[in-house]
Amino acid sequence: MAAVTQTATPSMWSNKELAEVRDRLQQEIDELEADILRHESEIASGEITQGAGDDQADAGAKTYEREREIALTLNARDLVAQNERAIARIDAGTYGVCESCHKPIGKERLQAFPRATLCVACKQKEERR
Repeated sequence: MAAVTQTATPSMWSNKELAEVRDRLQQEIDELEADILRHESEIASGEITQGAGDDQADAGAKTYEREREIALTLNARDLVAQNERAIARIDAGTYGVCESCHKPIGKERLQAFPRATLCVACKQKEERR
């Protein structure tokens, strides 16, 4: 069945379109990695100044900002991993194939969300669980 699904992808996507998707994903990875470095820098600089003579409101605000930066960093790392996984699927020839039912994922879905690994029907089933 895997050979059938791999032949479905090229008919849906031209090599040029796949290259454009790959470039878009790589560009997003580069931007996210820059964001991660910025957030990590802000987290590190917050640790140095936190606490010395702060009242409760200042300490609370700094804690909130630090937690926010950590959450943003974790989010960005997750998106980088999803993008890298999508690029690996492009390279393997399995991009655009649902990982659950092995049918093609709609081209419109992938244009809107290029990291999608499930078709709409399988994603809806997953969300109901």
